[in-house]
Amino acid sequence: MLFIVLRFRCEHSHSLRFIERYSLTSDSRGASLGTIPRACSQRGIGAGKSTLARALRGLGAHIVDADELAREVLSPDHPVYEAVLVNFGSDLVGAGGVLDRQLLAQRAFSSAEGTALLNSLTHPAIAALAQERLAQAGDGKLAVYDVPLLTRHEDADAFDGVIMVSAPLDVRLDRLEKRGMSRREAAVRISRQVSDEQRRGLASIWVDNSGSEEDLTNLTRTFVARWLSPSGI
Repeated sequence: MLFIVLRFRCEHSHSLRFIERYSLTSDSRGASLGTIPRACSQRGIGAGKSTLARALRGLGAHIVDADELAREVLSPDHPVYEAVLVNFGSDLVGAGGVLDRQLLAQRAFSSAEGTALLNSLTHPAIAALAQERLAQAGDGKLAVYDVPLLTRHEDADAFDGVIMVSAPLDVRLDRLEKRGMSRREAAVRISRQVSDEQRRGLASIWVDNSGSEEDLTNLTRTFVARWLSPSGI
């Protein structure tokens, strides 16, 4: 595969921002250097997924958020709900039958086995909903699936391109602490996720989000204009 790197410098902060573009071959993800009508946005926890999604939505993209779909499949009227209770404890049920997602996360992400079990229960249902919602994007409109976990080339093949957003570990830990998570818990959660090296193997566009929200918004505007549409979204 031909490897192309384009770097864009932004001096709004003290550190260097950059994005990288990898060419896509027809036998990998079915896209070239042209328009990418259906993309997947992927990141590790604390990397800045929400900011990227806001920037893309502000440019007119149709966003399908995997976290929102996860809440949907964990609602009392979905079959996954009962399966989670059986495997992680009926005491997860709170007021109105709503699952305590924070307690579920503590139990599931405390071990690799628990993480794998929760993923096996929820991911198939989330993936099915995602394809349904992505299909609702209008003709010619960029559809973006915003997902925390994408690890296999088979999964990436469902999209015309994959946008990866990342940030240094200390930056991610600081962000998660500000959300109320202990630094230790945040480090454990990050350790259970896919490494940046593995993510790079699937990336079409790599976004370094170690700077400000303004930096990320400006970078998003740049790569949308250059790669996701002939004239923006």
